[in-house]
Amino acid sequence: MSAGTHSQPATTPRPATTPRPATTSHPAPPGAAAESAVLPGPQRPDPAADPIGTEATAAALRADLAADPVIAVVRAPEIPDAAALCEALAAGGITRTEFTFTTPGVTDHLARAAAAGHRIGAGTVLTAAQAEEAIAAGAGFLVTPGCRPEVAAVARAAGVPVVLGALTPTEVARALDLGAAAVKIFPARAFGPRYFADLAGPYPGVPLVASGGVDSANAAEFLARGALAVCAGTEVVPPAAVAAGDWAEITRRARAFTAACRADAGA
Repeated sequence: MSAGTHSQPATTPRPATTPRPATTSHPAPPGAAAESAVLPGPQRPDPAADPIGTEATAAALRADLAADPVIAVVRAPEIPDAAALCEALAAGGITRTEFTFTTPGVTDHLARAAAAGHRIGAGTVLTAAQAEEAIAAGAGFLVTPGCRPEVAAVARAAGVPVVLGALTPTEVARALDLGAAAVKIFPARAFGPRYFADLAGPYPGVPLVASGGVDSANAAEFLARGALAVCAGTEVVPPAAVAAGDWAEITRRARAFTAACRADAGA
């Protein structure tokens, strides 16, 4: 090595840096998401969160039905005068009338009867749009043949009581979860009056309305077995008599139906 040459210290190589493994997200095992997230089931509406008084109107409907437990259900191709029909029914002791959406021009009939001051409701309500139309026409209550959440939602928003249809115990529970003022057991003929006593076991105090196959021969037994009210159909409001405007005949039929209820009930 020459005199003018300086030696450089040897550079010690740094140890190679071991790269950190990339973080890998592993998918959750099947069912983990379901375990970590609790999905709410149907809940009975909270009366405390009821600013427009739906619970109050529901209670009023139940009280009215307890005092006057018959609803006339009108299904007719023609109704010449809805107000006169309600008047004829009231003269025979039936003061609450349900006009169904299977009747042509039902909203016009609702409006005419409501304007005359009668206690009327809309039946066979299947959609939110029908519920809105019925309420706008003056329906004081809505009735459905089965559990219809969209109808229940419209009724609750408007403060109008709704009677939801059901048949099985599961459907009764669903109707209550949706806020039904009462539950219509339809068709009541499927299991008969004793079924109402059976339902009172798991559902004590739940207001049940018998509809479908109720007549003057069995209405009182439905009431005795636990029904809050019964629906009177073509026995009281036969389509031909309604279309003919035979109000005297309808009054006679209503009077006979209500008398049979009282007599057979021991009143």
